[in-house]
Amino acid sequence: MANMRPAACVMGWPVKQSRAPIIHGYWIEKHRLDVDFRLEAMPPEEFAAFLASLGERGYVGGSATIPHKQMALTLTEPDARASAIGAANVIWLDNGKLRSTNSDVVGFIAALDESAPGWERRAEKAVVFGAGGAACAVVYGLLERGVSSIHVHNRTTAKAQALRERFGPKVVPTDAAALPAALAGAGLLVNATSFGMAGNPDLEVDLSTLRADAAVADAVYVPLETGLLKSARARPRRLGRTRDAAAPGHHLFREMVRRAASGHGGTTPARRAGAAPIMSDTRQPLRRPRHGARSVGCSHG
Repeated sequence: MANMRPAACVMGWPVKQSRAPIIHGYWIEKHRLDVDFRLEAMPPEEFAAFLASLGERGYVGGSATIPHKQMALTLTEPDARASAIGAANVIWLDNGKLRSTNSDVVGFIAALDESAPGWERRAEKAVVFGAGGAACAVVYGLLERGVSSIHVHNRTTAKAQALRERFGPKVVPTDAAALPAALAGAGLLVNATSFGMAGNPDLEVDLSTLRADAAVADAVYVPLETGLLKSARARPRRLGRTRDAAAPGHHLFREMVRRAASGHGGTTPARRAGAAPIMSDTRQPLRRPRHGARSVGCSHG
């Protein structure tokens, strides 16, 4: 294994929509690293076994996407943030141990701040669609920023109830009958489901009763403009777009850098000639390249 080229991957089901190889590929090329980043289509029933053999497959780590984020938490040693959120999306090997964190919160909140400055002052009430790993991160971030009422609508009400049990009474499980009242006057609507993703139907929701200056955000980034964002754009207000402010894998990327810089056992040239300097401050998130952008649409007055 010492002679293998170090690699990382994104694991999902489906996974072809992921732009992680583009994002990490940008960093790999910029720093001229002899490393690989790959897609791994991984059905849920095979995910645990795949993670257990991650190192044997030549991987230093990986990122988890739909539908593996909550399972990733239970199969790794999560940090405090991932534990609090209840989902992990970045996984790496540390002396044989699988560790994990969650970077979704940072990127999502930074995107809202950039596209709709002051959004939290207008979002006393928010509505979140979905109750999976992405929704956990969204709810956690909104609570951190002081949103006082977060209505969570999910096809399975029990999963929405589980978010209330994790995060407390500010989370309000909302079924179909209660959804119109929840939407009325809401200052923020977030899609944290796979609706709108390429190949999936759009999320159909009536935006007419939202606040006039409400923000509408979508965690889906393929396509960059989902049906939900098109509907938000059609409202008689401005629509802002932004890219995610933080990359969803700086821990993983830096582990790739560390392994490449050591020659992965001293047998592989770590970096090619003309490499750009590698960031040394591991506390700072790497920036997402422009061509790997995630969109967040915000209608605001």
